[in-house]
Amino acid sequence: MTFRNHTRSTPHRAASAVAAVFAFAALAATAQPRQGGTLNWLINPVPSSIVPLTTTAGGNAEIGPKIVEGLLTYDYELKPKPLLATAWSQSKDGLQYTFELRKGVKWHDGKDFTSADVAFSILTLKQVHPRGRGTFANVVEVKTPDPYTAVIVLSKPSPFLLTALASTESPIVPKHLYEGTDIAASKYNSAPVGTGPFVFKEWVQGSHIILERNPNYWDKPKPYLDRVVVRFVLDAAARAAALESGAADLANGTGGIPLSDVERFRKLAGIEIDTRISPYLGSHQQIYFNLDTPALQKLEVRKAIAQAIDVNAFAKTVWYGYGTPSASPIGKGISRYHDASIQPYPFNPKEAEAALDATGFKRGAGGTRLKLRVLYNPFQERRAADFVRQSLGRVGIDAAVESYDFATYVTKAYTDRAFDLTLESLTNLFDPTVGVQRVFWSKNFKIGLPFSNAPHYVNPEVDRLLEAAAVEVDEGKRRQLFTDFQQIVHRDIPSIELGANPAITVVAKKVRDYAPTGEHIRGSFSDLYFQP
Repeated sequence: MTFRNHTRSTPHRAASAVAAVFAFAALAATAQPRQGGTLNWLINPVPSSIVPLTTTAGGNAEIGPKIVEGLLTYDYELKPKPLLATAWSQSKDGLQYTFELRKGVKWHDGKDFTSADVAFSILTLKQVHPRGRGTFANVVEVKTPDPYTAVIVLSKPSPFLLTALASTESPIVPKHLYEGTDIAASKYNSAPVGTGPFVFKEWVQGSHIILERNPNYWDKPKPYLDRVVVRFVLDAAARAAALESGAADLANGTGGIPLSDVERFRKLAGIEIDTRISPYLGSHQQIYFNLDTPALQKLEVRKAIAQAIDVNAFAKTVWYGYGTPSASPIGKGISRYHDASIQPYPFNPKEAEAALDATGFKRGAGGTRLKLRVLYNPFQERRAADFVRQSLGRVGIDAAVESYDFATYVTKAYTDRAFDLTLESLTNLFDPTVGVQRVFWSKNFKIGLPFSNAPHYVNPEVDRLLEAAAVEVDEGKRRQLFTDFQQIVHRDIPSIELGANPAITVVAKKVRDYAPTGEHIRGSFSDLYFQP
């Protein structure tokens, strides 16, 4: 089977999102790109590094693709398009993918990009990337018959693999700079050398990152910008002021404006509000139980907590109605696998209190039944953690919220495991095997591995279903495996699924073509230009 810059469509995204894509594309088509200008881009929280190699945090996954590139990029229907690979083919048995690589590409230090870099990167991602252990689990080797051909060889089929090769998910890094080093501690994670449209210039901690135009970029005359300045502004009101005054041109998600400001910003003359959801990202948020906490090992306690939190009220108050609630770990964004029959446990504080009484957690002095530590990923708002604290307080659970910067949060949650509940923001991504399996697969529990199996959930049947779905090429059978998986997880309650959080991007009207691919803000910015 041979793919020439295309593959089968995955028509599972909302029609409204597709319509929005065409609307933005039509708007951009009215003007010709022009060279020059500096983009001021706001991001929060501050990332721990830049390249999405050993971590998949938002800042890394957003900034990194401007510098480093993947083999492929994708449209809004997730059809693959050329990037560092110009063509690709799959063997009949599904066990080999052959990529023809782009010739004449240079690393930013002047060295030639070759198939050796691809082989090194894929095998490295398999070892150090938070999702790579699952994504590339079936990769046994990467052959390099010549400098411009790479062949990924699998032990079993990986039906999602051709969609997993974007810059934001599977960056290709320079072998000559990483080989033989401690990958996690490499200085090039924070001062990257890539093949992309922008060259890393400087990172002033706590202030900004500067990327400059790559004059030797293979896709001339791109990029159109002279410079990208990433500014770290932690205060939401300050970000709103910068966008409103024109001091900043672009912000999204937790790096953007308060949700309470969205309607006001819609009315501003120089601003556009983009609500397109990245089909590649598959936004999703959840609350995870630490199943190593003795009290939370009891299913009845977890169910009582689920009944004490009104997820519909959460969506209305914390998300201001902009999100899409979903009670299943596979959200509505992946509609071909989402089980719509799964609904939140009914909000019922009285029943929750009765269940807590029955399990031995009766109210004591001051009305408290038990105390729990609550963490939250800064990609969720503090308001979300406060909502949970107040909800649990009503049924006698003292939920103490602990607030940390992003790097400390990751250490607390995934190395120290110093939490009882944590509000996470682990995206579904483009396929459940990549975005969802990492959380519920027992073999992905590893101390220190961020964004993995935070609950420490172990269920052999769930492992079997996930492992079978990961290699199942029959779409109907794969869908049933994921349906069975969702039903079991919903009964076991290792998590309270919240759904797709709001996707709000604030962009100056002069900014054009900043998100033409399915990766949205996590694309390269090579097409971005300023409209006169």
